[in-house]
Amino acid sequence: MAIIGEIIKRAIDVSGIISGEKSPHTAQQKVLKSLLEKAKSTAFGRKYGFDKILASDNLTAAFQSSVPIYDYDSLHAEWWHYLHEGHENITWPGGQKYFALSSGTTSNSKAIPVTEDMLESIRKSGIQQILSLKNFDLPADFFEKDIMMLGSSTELKENNGFLEGEISGISAANIPLWFRKFYKPGSKIAASKDWDERVSRITKAAKNWDIGSMTGIPSWSELLLKEIINHYKVDTIHDIWPNLRVYTTGGVAFGPYRKSFEKLFARPMIYIDTYLASEGYLATQKRPDSNAMALIVDNGVFFEFVEFTDENMDDKGCVKQTAKVLTIEEVQEDVEYVLLISTVAGAWRYMIGDTVMFKDKEKAEIIISGRTKHFLNVVGEQLSVHQMNEAVQKLQEKFDLQVLEFTVASVRKEGQKYMNRWYLGADKVIDSSEVTAFLDTTLQELNKNYKVARHQALEGVEVNIVPVTHFYSWSENFKKLGGQVKIPRVMKEEDFTEFEEFILAL
Repeated sequence: MAIIGEIIKRAIDVSGIISGEKSPHTAQQKVLKSLLEKAKSTAFGRKYGFDKILASDNLTAAFQSSVPIYDYDSLHAEWWHYLHEGHENITWPGGQKYFALSSGTTSNSKAIPVTEDMLESIRKSGIQQILSLKNFDLPADFFEKDIMMLGSSTELKENNGFLEGEISGISAANIPLWFRKFYKPGSKIAASKDWDERVSRITKAAKNWDIGSMTGIPSWSELLLKEIINHYKVDTIHDIWPNLRVYTTGGVAFGPYRKSFEKLFARPMIYIDTYLASEGYLATQKRPDSNAMALIVDNGVFFEFVEFTDENMDDKGCVKQTAKVLTIEEVQEDVEYVLLISTVAGAWRYMIGDTVMFKDKEKAEIIISGRTKHFLNVVGEQLSVHQMNEAVQKLQEKFDLQVLEFTVASVRKEGQKYMNRWYLGADKVIDSSEVTAFLDTTLQELNKNYKVARHQALEGVEVNIVPVTHFYSWSENFKKLGGQVKIPRVMKEEDFTEFEEFILAL
């Protein structure tokens, strides 16, 4: 009998009953007050009068009228650059040891401050996820099994006195002592900087572990599972890990991967979605009868929402200062919102870049609907339109080609890896083989995530050059023509299939 597992399961059940479900609005008001109280003596808090905001009758209204909306570039230029120079008490009390590296939108990369309070917030959010497992009807012995966490390297890079890395690597490097017994692949393997080396070492050790749950970005997780299956010449991963029951996903949409994942398993799995960004652990799926994630409303993050409309966005894809900003009690279900967050890492009214939709307002459950700026991020390539435009500009110069329109999507055939398929609407049609190689190489130079994806989860690149009139004909048939109508630079696979069928029929 799994005695320890039974104790843990009962503790989870009791904790869930005792804690109950707080009103999201009430929890958020408490978080906002706590954030303002703690940061009132920082340079940011003094400039924007946090003391006066705290004394006001309407805390949220005073906060929104006093503090401007920021994106990464503006917050870094005005405030966070001081942190890199070693200053403290800028936007959050004290300093920090870590910066989380993430691909940027207007810039090539972002370095997000990660404070001790944020690390504690992430740990508490992880505990909330564990507590929510009471809703998934798992057996007691599940809570005694190992947990595979496939993240980035925990070997962080030193830079000017700080440690830098991706948030998954920073989090794994700071897991609590009690959790290390269950954590796999363990600190030594997790510190491997080279992906292939890490996969090889995990594969060789896999048969010695009793994995009950696994977490990681789908594209990399799928590659690892296939490698283990092939190495041991077995049919499914359950031949190696018979007690694997839960896969926790995040980073990109899991839907496109589900069918291929199920081929790797011998029995049904529980899939749990999470929303861990470089800026914090924002949401987690808490019940099996919904694929939406519950915002973590009581743990150091204050959420605001702006309806994602042209009127609310400027020409750079940022929220206008004049946009109407809503709180969690003011939103509506099935409306697309730009997400703003204020956090215990000193982000204030910060546009994280994601758009969300509420599927259950009462439970504060959301899905991530997209990005405020088009991104191609099916297998972790994280290509922004900014980077695409830069690559196409170099391409035009190289081949004396005028590219007036373009669109791209990640597509794949059954049983194969994804590939990026491009259509360039140009002033002349030329042989695309050299163009394909140049575009691929240029994008790898511009984006490290794309370069990694190209050598792992992204099969290849295909470029089709067509007369630009083909784009206009499609727009006329499926949308409308006009100066304000934009050809989408990134398409979902189903939309792209319709687009491609139309183009090929011309």
